Amino acid sequence: MRKILVTGCAGFIGSHTVDRLLDQEFEVVGVDNFNNYYDPVLKEKNILAARNSKKFKLYRADIVDFDNLKLIFREEKPDRIIHLAARAGVRPSITNPNLYSKVNVLGTVNLLKLSKNFDIEQFILGSSSSVYGVSGKLPFSEDDLCQNIISPYGASKRSAELFVEAFHRNSKMRFTILRFFTVYGPRGRPDMAPAIFAKSIMENREILQFGDGTSSRDYTYIDDVVDGIIKACSKNFQFEIINLGNSSPVKLGNFIKIIEQLCLLKAKIRMMPKQVGDVEKTWANVEKAKKLLGWEPKTSIRDGLNRYIEWLENRQD
Repeated sequence: MRKILVTGCAGFIGSHTVDRLLDQEFEVVGVDNFNNYYDPVLKEKNILAARNSKKFKLYRADIVDFDNLKLIFREEKPDRIIHLAARAGVRPSITNPNLYSKVNVLGTVNLLKLSKNFDIEQFILGSSSSVYGVSGKLPFSEDDLCQNIISPYGASKRSAELFVEAFHRNSKMRFTILRFFTVYGPRGRPDMAPAIFAKSIMENREILQFGDGTSSRDYTYIDDVVDGIIKACSKNFQFEIINLGNSSPVKLGNFIKIIEQLCLLKAKIRMMPKQVGDVEKTWANVEKAKKLLGWEPKTSIRDGLNRYIEWLENRQD
């Protein structure tokens, strides 16, 4: 049985990835520090099903703590790493860039160094569409230069990618960087637009719309993203960067309208100026994912939001 270490195992994408790996008979070692970026109780709930599995072992540890990580590697001897732990959020990164550099860059370097020392076979990094920054070229392709990053969060994720590439040139490990595009769905982070807008509309509360509603995002449903991660695990790439996105950008105004239609309620909208650090458009070119992974998104924005809203209505807080 293959053993995979998943960092950020109690987070949104991490917990779904762990559940899928356990379903596919992998043994999983989870690492998470349960930080308070959002309510740690939600993360505890995310990981409940996994903790009932005999094939799952949880370590409450921080990826910036090299010595503690080393003990975990020594004890567990994983075959592969799926690195999903990160300090998330574009806007908070502007006020606290040091924290984002520490977690997203130093934490990644710690894992890379230990992976090299312990002869890990494969290292998968969860990255972000934020690395593309403000680009005049649409859709975003993996060979774009990423020259106009406008947030410390995006800079930290791109820096992590560059460290992965440097380690690739100096080791025999296999590396895959997966760039995620605005992932949403059940267990989604409460600070993201799908959660904020859906819950506010359902509860008849005001929502803040930043900008005139013409900005657009390539919203990607969680099940599709996890499919891409699992497919990447089965490949033997020496080094690849691959977009995982829906490749169907949705304007903010239309996004709100879809939620209104699904909830059968009208949003109370307060118009606000555009926020610093937010890009106008994201749009994934997924031809490489189709070619190398045999992957393509299956979930439309309406179907995905419908599933997410049903989950919000039925969950037990």
